[in-house]
Amino acid sequence: MVRSPVDRRRFVLLAAAATAPLGAASAALARPTETSAPLQVVSPDGRVRLGLDTRQGQLSWSVARDGRGVLRPSRLGLDLADGARLGAGATVVSATRRRLTGTWTPTFGVKAAYSQACEEITVDLRDPGTGIAFAVVARAYDAGCAVRYVLRQAPGGQGVTVGGEATTFNLPAGVEVYSSRDEGEYQRSTPAALAPVVHPDLTGSSDVGPLADLPVTAVAADGSGVLIAESDRLHYPRAMLRPAADPAEGLTVHLMHYPGRATGWSGPGDTPPAPTFRLDVGQTTPWRVLILADTVAGLIERADLIPTLATPNILGDVSWVKPGRAVRIRKPYSTEAALKVVAFAAARKLDYVEFDAHWYGDGTDPGDATVPIAGLDLQRIIDTARAQGIGMILYVDRVPAMRQRDAILDTYRRWGVAGIKFGFVWEGRQADNDFIFDLVKACGEHRLLVNLHDNLRPAGLERTLPNYVALEGVRGNEQFPTARHNVTLPFTRAVAGPIDYTICYANPKNQTTNAHQLAMAAVYYNPLTFLYWYDTPDKYAGRAWPDLRWFDECPTTWDETRALSGAIGEHVMVARRHGKRWFLGAMTNESPRVLKASLGFLGRGRWMATVFADGPAAAKAFETPVVIRKVPVTAATVLSLALAPSGGQAILFEPV
Repeated sequence: MVRSPVDRRRFVLLAAAATAPLGAASAALARPTETSAPLQVVSPDGRVRLGLDTRQGQLSWSVARDGRGVLRPSRLGLDLADGARLGAGATVVSATRRRLTGTWTPTFGVKAAYSQACEEITVDLRDPGTGIAFAVVARAYDAGCAVRYVLRQAPGGQGVTVGGEATTFNLPAGVEVYSSRDEGEYQRSTPAALAPVVHPDLTGSSDVGPLADLPVTAVAADGSGVLIAESDRLHYPRAMLRPAADPAEGLTVHLMHYPGRATGWSGPGDTPPAPTFRLDVGQTTPWRVLILADTVAGLIERADLIPTLATPNILGDVSWVKPGRAVRIRKPYSTEAALKVVAFAAARKLDYVEFDAHWYGDGTDPGDATVPIAGLDLQRIIDTARAQGIGMILYVDRVPAMRQRDAILDTYRRWGVAGIKFGFVWEGRQADNDFIFDLVKACGEHRLLVNLHDNLRPAGLERTLPNYVALEGVRGNEQFPTARHNVTLPFTRAVAGPIDYTICYANPKNQTTNAHQLAMAAVYYNPLTFLYWYDTPDKYAGRAWPDLRWFDECPTTWDETRALSGAIGEHVMVARRHGKRWFLGAMTNESPRVLKASLGFLGRGRWMATVFADGPAAAKAFETPVVIRKVPVTAATVLSLALAPSGGQAILFEPV
């Protein structure tokens, strides 16, 4: 079946027109502002102030929280391909401000309702040299703030060719930043020394230089946290950060010329650079976002700001989108082996099973993704799973997704497939991101969930296309990272959006305890959580495995999230509520520690806590046993959590 391509330009222009998110909210009518008055916005609680400055022939922004500088004056602007810069020397034409109030309800998320209350200012400007009219839009929320650009008018009315952004983040003195690139380790540095370790797969076909993927987390001298991220990245390259040429300017935005980590599975010339791209008249750029919190742990509770800034759902009815827990079917593939995994999924209360790579065609890449390999009765497996309330997810490589997208979607819809996991997906250039948008949107129109894997970074697209339930872009458990890495993620990559970490339980390659692994299910937010990544059902046969009850019960989306304590790279403790039950996850780095958990979040009544804790520390962390006990508690209780080296604790609270 042939379909017309998505009219993306029309979509991004409509999205630009709808700058106020939809939902259970109201917005005051926009009102003009005297351009001689301070060009600033203030958060509803009065703590966050974002100012715009057009004096001295420059365009800049600055941010203060509680009167203390969070962002020193930092340059704003767009660099055109011909060398001109929009922002330098621009004159203010008008300024309009408005307030948004109320909340919106996510299809899935870290809480039941997301606040969209903020003050917004739109400053329209004109560049005297080119005659181009553009605007800067700024918003201040209690959780942080954001700025973006809008192209209003250009000679010929067709748009402009952009060569980069002049947006900078000039952080205060004494700030330390935590950054990474691709699936590399996190680097702790000053902004000027930002240069995270490059993944071995990165070569000349990827952007080179001291570049960091977003988000980047900064910790101020007073312990407060700042997370730099982006949102609403539509028809636009993905952003990275690098030290500015002038150290006094801090960090600057770099727009990707290549897809991230595009080598190793591509042919010569398959990834030509795109140093310039087209910005249409009426189009908005992505939001440049600062999430702000009193402590670095507080950033975890504010993860809703990034989807809040994104374009609202365009798919319409998404009641069919069902987050949940999943397990994969591993090679060698056979009908009977797959049915054993389906039975295991049913016994463990899982929601999805997934066929991983090479289930289709002749079992090699790229293959025909509409034909199962010989001897695999896929329809029988799908039907058996559906009869038990379990959805089927099928892996598809990027190449067949490009070559036979419509045939794949029509076929999978006919088979009764629930979703697709696309692998080796490229993200970076404008064309790469357009491909992702079109692919996820087409899947949504076929009522198919989407999980994207490889070097991707969230930017709120899960709000615009709620079938986009998971993405990778992380050094996950399949690489068996250190405990220190695991307790860095909650304050960095995990704040920006869903994080497909692929938990590997009770695996001898793990550098952590099993209780640490259990806690991940509550600490990391991922609407489609993969469990038992390297396992087969046979591993769990013949034993009771009472510790698996935690995975059986732990949800993947939440009504409430509380960050109880944490220090980046040291430890984390998070409590999340789903319905009437609370789930607490605590994790430490290689150092043992005792954490105090005040249970005031429980509210009234009596509760029974089922504690999954580290037992006596073993010589190797993965050999440390899980000890389970039940403890009656109330909101007045303070629990003492003893964590072994590289350990953790998971606690289920149920009202009694």
